[in-house]
This record gives sequence, C-alpha cells and structure tokens, in this order.
Amino acid sequence: MSTKAFKSDKIAQIKEKVEKAQVAIVTEYKGMSVEEITGLRRELQKEGGDYMVTKNTLAKLAVKGTNYEILTDSFTGPIAIAFGYGDQVTPAKALAKFIKETKKGEILGAALDGKLLSANEAKALANLPTKAEIYAKMLGCINSPASGIANSINAVMSQLTRTMAAVRDTKTA
Repeated sequence: MSTKAFKSDKIAQIKEKVEKAQVAIVTEYKGMSVEEITGLRRELQKEGGDYMVTKNTLAKLAVKGTNYEILTDSFTGPIAIAFGYGDQVTPAKALAKFIKETKKGEILGAALDGKLLSANEAKALANLPTKAEIYAKMLGCINSPASGIANSINAVMSQLTRTMAAVRDTKTA
C-alpha cells in the first residue's frame, strides 16, 4: 500500500512533466513487459520525451487545472502517458512504431495545444512530418529560387564561353 507522501511525490512528478510537455499521449500498456516499457521509455527520451506508467487517480489529480485536464476521460484501465517536450510529432511516431513492431499497447487519445485528440487523430499525428523535416523542406523552398537564378546565370555564361571558343576555333582554322 502506498503512503500519502509517496502518492504526493508521484503527483508532483507527473505535474512537473505535464507543465513542460508540448503534447501528452495516453496509451494502454496492457501486455507489455517491463523490458519493453523501459525500451520504449529510452526511445522516447532519446527523442526529447518521456513515458510514464501511472495510476489513473494520481494522473487525474496531477493534470487538474492544466491544459491536459481534458485527458481525464481517457484515464481508464492500465495507462501510461507519453510526453513530448520539444516536438509534438516525435512521441507519436515513436509510439506508433513501437505498437506496429510489437503488436502491444494502444493509443487511447492525446492532448495537443489544449485540444483533445481522439485515438485516430493521435495516430494520424504520427504521420505528420517532424519539425526538422518541416525546416528542411522550408529551407529547400527558400533555396530553390536562388539556386535557379544562379544556375540560369551560370548557363548563360557557359553558353557565351562556348560560343566565343567556337568563334575562336573557326578564325584560327
């Protein structure tokens, strides 16, 4: 049986994670071994997130008064919460990959920017590009016109050089 101090400490840990999280994804961990949960937690930590198995009542108390209070209806059965601190998409991608590979667990819902996402919307979040991918695409779009102009100028100069070389060759012959 847990003591009151232990429970309040656990609530404080969850609240701390909730306050700095960009996204929270509620999952069911039924059927997962401790090693699998630890592996998933390590994977999420590499990506700037975390994964925490918790009791429903403690999670409900911890999210009370935050943007993630809308998740309380998802806190049924054996749950764990994945938090994303830097990127909102990366935790969803890691969870979706883990579930696909192991066929264990399930995404129950998520909260993003104060909005509740259904299980299907949370799964669709995994298909979105990450911030790094978006930045790379934006830089490519920004760089594309400049590259086109440079290539056009280079093509004109190359053509002029080839024409002058051809004229020189015909005059010397």
